[in-house]
Amino acid sequence: MREMGSIDMASTDDKNALINRLSRIEGQIRGISRMVDQDTYCIQTLTQISAASSALRSLALVLIQNHLQHCLAEAVESGDQELQDAKVQEASAAIGRLLRS
Repeated sequence: MREMGSIDMASTDDKNALINRLSRIEGQIRGISRMVDQDTYCIQTLTQISAASSALRSLALVLIQNHLQHCLAEAVESGDQELQDAKVQEASAAIGRLLRS
């Protein structure tokens, strides 16, 4: 069992895919910064901000799915009801934060 807060990817490919997504998002953010610096038309900048926000939400959904498939599944397999309840609560809280953002 991993320590609380660690990320368990099903494979190195999954982890690499997340890193690639984060790199693209990072590039989007740098692009937005350049747009602001270059006084780009506000609507174009807002469009890019919307795209970056969507990319982050999409990444968050992948992480929630990962949590359910791996962390929650491990808790169920352990038979530890307290651990299961904690993992369900973590997932519920994370989904709630995502919906409120």
